[in-house]
Amino acid sequence: MSMQDARPESFATARKADALLNAMSVDIEDWFQVGAFETVIDRSDWDQLEHRVERNTEAVLALFDEAGIKATFFILGWVAERYPALMRRIAAAGHEIANHGYDHARVFTLSPDQFRADLDRSRKLLEDSSGQKVMGYRAPSFSIDQRTPWAHEILAEQGYAYSSSVAPIRHDHYGWAGSPRFAWKPVPQSGIIELPVTTVKLGNRILAAGGGGFFRLLPYAAYERSIRKMQRDDGHGAIFYFHPWEIDPEQPRVKDAPIRSKVRHYTNLNRMRAKLLRAAQDFKWGRVDELAALEAGLLR
Repeated sequence: MSMQDARPESFATARKADALLNAMSVDIEDWFQVGAFETVIDRSDWDQLEHRVERNTEAVLALFDEAGIKATFFILGWVAERYPALMRRIAAAGHEIANHGYDHARVFTLSPDQFRADLDRSRKLLEDSSGQKVMGYRAPSFSIDQRTPWAHEILAEQGYAYSSSVAPIRHDHYGWAGSPRFAWKPVPQSGIIELPVTTVKLGNRILAAGGGGFFRLLPYAAYERSIRKMQRDDGHGAIFYFHPWEIDPEQPRVKDAPIRSKVRHYTNLNRMRAKLLRAAQDFKWGRVDELAALEAGLLR
């Protein structure tokens, strides 16, 4: 389904029903490819490590089937290159295939030409393996920020309809504090929109509320209250994300990782699946391209 084919209900209708459309997304990367471990696991060692991304993504597909959710899968080209049949299964199940870069290199570590090459390589692998046109992009570790003023322009040049690559918060791992909290047009005279990961405003503070570690580490009630407050105060759907490794409590442990990284990565892995199913019941979910189509209409 393309953005043009998506026909989500209007915000006005959704508000009346207390059922704003929210976007469910999964960043497809293996347990050893996360930003938290990039200083202790070398890319040259990846193929020698135990690969769990296929089985974990299959578990995510089963969860979505149980919950009746169609979602967006932001996938590394590295994964598509090694598991092309998995790409076809994701597409055949009705989910959106979107680009997460080739090997999880943060955008601000690349030059503009390197970024173009990364996009070209990963998009070709995704499209060739899935048979689906790729129109969405998410930067690894939400790494489009004030250091990469050229990134959105390159995405626009390459015909992407949307990016979901900005975290408008202060964080030791990522973030672009002060950037817009909701959909915005980063390139004048272009149709591309940026859909930032969801935040909630508490007083003068902007806090993460879009899933990932926030969702896994804190009580479910904190997430539910945050999203309902954001919807009530701001009238937008949420952009939610998680990773397949987050529902895999049996994954290998990285002993040499910093303590903070280990706490963030391993806490509550055994509770994540049940929390996701609860969120599936409590909110209305769709693909990111569906919410992008809705938001793009409001920005015209």
